[in-house]
Amino acid sequence: MRVVHVVESLEIGGAERLVVDLAGLQSKRGHTASIACLFREGPLAARARAVGIDVKNCEKSSGMDLGAVLRLRNWLRMKKPEVLHTHNPAAHYYAVAAEVGLRIGRVINTRHGMGLEGAGGRRELLFRAAMRRTDCAVAVCEAARKSFVDRGSIAKDKAVTIPNGIDLTRFAPENELAKRTLLASLSVPGSPLVFGSVGRLNAVKEQVTMLRAFHKFVQQVPVVGGAPGPAAILVIAGDGELRDALEQERGLLGLDENVFLLGQRDDIPQLLAGFDAFVLSSRSEGYSLALVEAAATGLPIVATDVGGNAEIVQDEATGLLVPPGSPDAMAAAMRRLFDNADERLRMGAAGRLWAQENGSIEAMYERYMTLYQGPSPEPGMIAVGGGRG
Repeated sequence: MRVVHVVESLEIGGAERLVVDLAGLQSKRGHTASIACLFREGPLAARARAVGIDVKNCEKSSGMDLGAVLRLRNWLRMKKPEVLHTHNPAAHYYAVAAEVGLRIGRVINTRHGMGLEGAGGRRELLFRAAMRRTDCAVAVCEAARKSFVDRGSIAKDKAVTIPNGIDLTRFAPENELAKRTLLASLSVPGSPLVFGSVGRLNAVKEQVTMLRAFHKFVQQVPVVGGAPGPAAILVIAGDGELRDALEQERGLLGLDENVFLLGQRDDIPQLLAGFDAFVLSSRSEGYSLALVEAAATGLPIVATDVGGNAEIVQDEATGLLVPPGSPDAMAAAMRRLFDNADERLRMGAAGRLWAQENGSIEAMYERYMTLYQGPSPEPGMIAVGGGRG
């Protein structure tokens, strides 16, 4: 099967990594997969090419760009895809404009978040218009599917839920050697409990809540006389526009000695294996790959109860869910995990089992391939409608 994926870019992010992994697995299984980037390529383009995936840069400029439509149309004409699989709104309506008259068999869109940012703007209006020429629209969690249908962004008979998946072989269980390696790299003495997080440093991820929660937690933890180093540290991997603001907040809270902002990292599986618990403070999420990766590593999780997080983190079983924007609730959850080693182990083991049963890229691949081949989803999925028009 010939598949062309269309994305806004291949910058470093969960959705972008997922597209590269999915296209790579499709190629490995004997299909022809390629990726078109609407705005620019980004660092993950090299990773895609390294596994034999052809990448096209459509070089879209700001505003409406008919040149980008023509460049994408020429690419589609050359690739002759049987399936056009777009990701998120702008990539979708540009691709739909480009494919008119090319007789592509199936047009599929995946929305990788909740779509709440700019829900009433021009992008969303253009996306809704493009849905008329779309066979199926995929939401990555059931909460997102219901939200898109309720808001009228996606017709109920075209909506399907396919959870994101990861390559589970890349994620070994958390272990003491990885933790010692991490602490040594940070020059942290002793053996503090390591709370960790991975994600873009932006307003949606709201790491400032995490910092304030950790500050409250540190104030509650009794100081052990004579013990080397801090009782706990917080490690955040990722970069983004709020890096400077978070560094300033860390200083204001007096956390320079036990909060570490690592920046962008390419060794996330190794980092996760050095954590004792994972924390996510987002105010909006679709289906977080970071949470799936944390579960696959066997980490107990503290996460905000937003979007699809509750479809990954089973409250009291694999982690603890807290309200968004509440440093007090997050601090209390962190304190609970700090005080209960047995509970950390129990939750981590349950999370790893959940990931093995529900979080694999192979399961996601099979669901997409079924969707590509016809209008009916596999049993247990949300019903898909009858096509374009």
